[in-house]
Amino acid sequence: MALLGQIIKRYLKIKNSFSLPNATPRRYQELELRRLLKKSEHTLFGKFYNFSNFSSSKDPYQRFANEVPFFNYSSMFEQWWNLSHKGEADVAWPGKVKYFALSSGTSESASKHIPVTQDMVKSTKRTGFKQFCSLLHFNLPDSVFSKGVLMLGGTTSLFEKEGYYEGDMSGISAKEMPKWLSYFFYKPGQKISKRPRWEDRINLIVRNAKKWDVSIVAGVPAWVQIVLERVVEYHGVNHIHEIWPNLSLYIHGGVSFEPYRDSFKKVLGRNIVFIETYMASEGSFGFQSRPGVKGISLVTNNSIFYEFVPFTADNFDEEGEIKQGSKAYRIHEVVEDKDYAIVISTCSGAWRYLIGDVLRFTDVVNAEIIIVGRTKQFLSLCGEHLSVDNMNKAVEVAQQKLGITIKEFTVMGAPHNGMFAHKWYISCDSTVDKDQLRDTIDQTLCEINDDYATERTSALKEVMVEVLPAQLFLDFLEKKGKTGAMNKFPRVMKGKQKVEWEGFVNGSLTNRQN
Repeated sequence: MALLGQIIKRYLKIKNSFSLPNATPRRYQELELRRLLKKSEHTLFGKFYNFSNFSSSKDPYQRFANEVPFFNYSSMFEQWWNLSHKGEADVAWPGKVKYFALSSGTSESASKHIPVTQDMVKSTKRTGFKQFCSLLHFNLPDSVFSKGVLMLGGTTSLFEKEGYYEGDMSGISAKEMPKWLSYFFYKPGQKISKRPRWEDRINLIVRNAKKWDVSIVAGVPAWVQIVLERVVEYHGVNHIHEIWPNLSLYIHGGVSFEPYRDSFKKVLGRNIVFIETYMASEGSFGFQSRPGVKGISLVTNNSIFYEFVPFTADNFDEEGEIKQGSKAYRIHEVVEDKDYAIVISTCSGAWRYLIGDVLRFTDVVNAEIIIVGRTKQFLSLCGEHLSVDNMNKAVEVAQQKLGITIKEFTVMGAPHNGMFAHKWYISCDSTVDKDQLRDTIDQTLCEINDDYATERTSALKEVMVEVLPAQLFLDFLEKKGKTGAMNKFPRVMKGKQKVEWEGFVNGSLTNRQN
């Protein structure tokens, strides 16, 4: 296997040396939009919006932006994707849709049905291979390229419907995975990953961990940390490297890793490389391609066209929904250090689709971004404009200053004596002074967010903190049917979700007291 790692690494070096010169992100994106429009001009969507006129014009983007509205999931599904879901062909992309990825994100209770076409499967594979080639830049040992890859996703079992399959995106990826890759490298293997219950999969992974030689782990931070901690505890070792000595790389995504970084390192026996990716049920958008750089490189030549709408009150309502007529910017028109909501058009038939992520460019030339939150997970009761990125930073500082581990948290707004307040629910199994924790979070937010600091002297009168056992957060996800590696705890709660959470917490605490 050591020789295999050397061979694979050598192959990647040769391939990279023969790579063609890159075009600019602008040029790639102009070509992608033309291809997307041309290929879909005979679909129902393409005919409705006269794509044939767009693709032949001198500047197809202007026609496209002027005549095609923005869509969210509800409007896209109700008007178009539901026809594909019923088995109709050539709706928003040529052909019939073979797969639908079930996704509920962090804030929706009902499952979304996201179409995944064969062209999108190919697009996702291309992005994966591009990332694999980029690993050469990270000075990783040869063993990374020849040992097992533990992928902690949802169940890989798919449900066969009339004319299509539906299930977790992990299941779709596994079904399309080359057999040789699945057999030699993929852990925990198809037999375990097909188990429908997340807890069953965890137990089998924990028990079988010693049988595998894992060099790469991939998955959402909270669930990966839980699995690694359970492996260490079950086998009675000090850290995970006593089980997997070749573990050298963790690939993460879905949420910011910063709140987990310090506690995650406690389960490791030595330093490893951390690489962030940007993936969703709607597509695979990018990955960290350079060491020492925080930004994720957007892949701009892979059948996905991006637009960026400034995330401001002029363009979005209080619920985080985009306002029709808002100006979108292309990749060569954006600026650094400004928050944008990302809008995508893809080879799965998503058109001017608001995916819900808010990002910030760290390097426009290299199309590198960081994800700072969700359109529906910002708090701005009175103009404080508090982002998930701000919250993550405050939690990170609190952990370091107070020497505690915070695995999960959520924040909500509330009226308070005619003004407003923020209430934080924080998971921490250690003894901690709540007032000190609150003051640390509040002071950090004042330092990093000028709007927050201003409102703390006027309308935002109070910050409250409730410290809860970490298990309570997991119990809530289980109650909602959202246990599993692809589910994330919402960082901001509003509306019905907020009421459900508060009722759950109050009921749980009452039961514990009794």
